[in-house]
Amino acid sequence: MTEETKVSEAEVKEVEQAASPELTVSDLNMLRQVIDVASQRGAFKTNEMVSVGTIYNKLDSFLNAVAKQQPAPQGEK
Repeated sequence: MTEETKVSEAEVKEVEQAASPELTVSDLNMLRQVIDVASQRGAFKTNEMVSVGTIYNKLDSFLNAVAKQQPAPQGEK
């Protein structure tokens, strides 16, 4: 004997949202900080430094470009 389960539309949307990956500018800022702290603590081998530095520089450039596109907070000009 099978039992039918009714799923609400809200539950379906919740599952779809949970399944779709999301990466925000805030997440990228946190990633930049993690790379910075890890490098300061010596977490990377010498031969990995160029790769890590290259990715860090790309991430930093992207975040700086995004920051320039953001409107200035009200009261500042």
